[in-house]
This record gives sequence, C-alpha cells and structure tokens, in this order.
Amino acid sequence: MTKAEIIDAVYEKVGGFSKKEAAEVVEAVFDTMKDVLAEGEKIKISGFGNFVVRAKKERIGRNPQTGAPIPISARRVLTFKPSQVLKTVLNPHRTREEEEADARGSSY
Repeated sequence: MTKAEIIDAVYEKVGGFSKKEAAEVVEAVFDTMKDVLAEGEKIKISGFGNFVVRAKKERIGRNPQTGAPIPISARRVLTFKPSQVLKTVLNPHRTREEEEADARGSSY
C-alpha cells in the first residue's frame, strides 16, 4: 500500500474531509512519527504495535564473495513489534496453545 492509497482510504472512511485535508492529516501523522523516532523515542500504537529505534554497535562483517572482513559502521535501526491484537488479525487460525508457546519462546 502506498501513501497515496492510505490517503484515499482515509478520505473514504472518514467523512467531512476533502481529499486535500485527508492528505494533510496523513502527512502530519507521518511527520510526527518521523520526528519522534528521530529523537530516539518509541511509538506505541494500541492495538497495532510498537516502533522502537535501537542502536547497533560497529562490527566486522564478511564479504560473501571473497570472505574478506568488512567493517560495518554503528547505526540506528528501526524495529517494529506487532501487538497481540494485530498478530491475531494476521493469524486467525492459530490456536491459543501455539500463541502461548510463542510467547514463551519455544516452537513446535
């Protein structure tokens, strides 16, 4: 789904907005999220999930073709962890036992 498709969906689902106003709302939400994440804060959206910025240290990697070591610089990465509500929507066929096993870290 593209940003334009998100704008169209907001325009159709929420009455009382022009398409331009819907675009401004979507842009404002994304800009706010970018600003918060750039500051290193996390975003928690109830029923959806958490966006968290993590710091990764510098490390040595390997060139897969030559095997030569390559330094990988330190950086910040964005991670997303879906909420249990979103997981249930994505996997409605899963049993409660499977979900509890995943929560404990074991697998079938």
